[in-house]
Amino acid sequence: MSKGNSTKITDELYAYMLAHNPPLDEVQRDLVKTTYDRLPDHAGMQSAEEQAPLLAFLVRLVNARHVVEVGTFTGFSALAMAQALPADGKLIACDVSEEWTAYGKEAWARAQVADRIELRIAPALDTLRAMPAEPHIDFAYLDADKGNYIAYWEELVPRMRPGGLIAADNVLYHGTVLDAEATGSPAAIRAFNEHVAKDPRMDSVMLTVADGLTLSRKI
Repeated sequence: MSKGNSTKITDELYAYMLAHNPPLDEVQRDLVKTTYDRLPDHAGMQSAEEQAPLLAFLVRLVNARHVVEVGTFTGFSALAMAQALPADGKLIACDVSEEWTAYGKEAWARAQVADRIELRIAPALDTLRAMPAEPHIDFAYLDADKGNYIAYWEELVPRMRPGGLIAADNVLYHGTVLDAEATGSPAAIRAFNEHVAKDPRMDSVMLTVADGLTLSRKI
């Protein structure tokens, strides 16, 4: 069996990778900086820099018009996805924090995509369950509280249209998924990964992007 992790991602190699990806625009970069400046204790919750162009790429790849984000934080990933949507596209952003998402709202307005984003401040399960039950979502990004990942998945999957894509973040959870005795969020992610791998409704692949990203296509 060939071993695929022989390339170690040094700081220099990581910088090289970023330099060969689409660069963040001014609004995106300012939002990243604002998040680290204003919320240093929570900034690690922000999606990695390389995920912004990846999410935008995936939105365009599936010709998405209806996007759902579960877990918005300060709005960096929502900004990238909304910018990739057509003018009549819509992104429903689910979060519970008025404070954190306020930074996103400022950035969305500055980037002139605020009309494409509908922020719903409420428990995400309530928001998802209030959506139409029929398949209509083209793309979903899951990056919220890990204990509810399976519950979010079970609300999203029936609502995904055939060929629609779910991207689930943090599926390696800083490597703690290897600990069979783990509790809390690592245990929840372990359970989620097993749940996804066994779901016959979806065609899934796990990638070592940032903290681990699973891409799942509705069959």
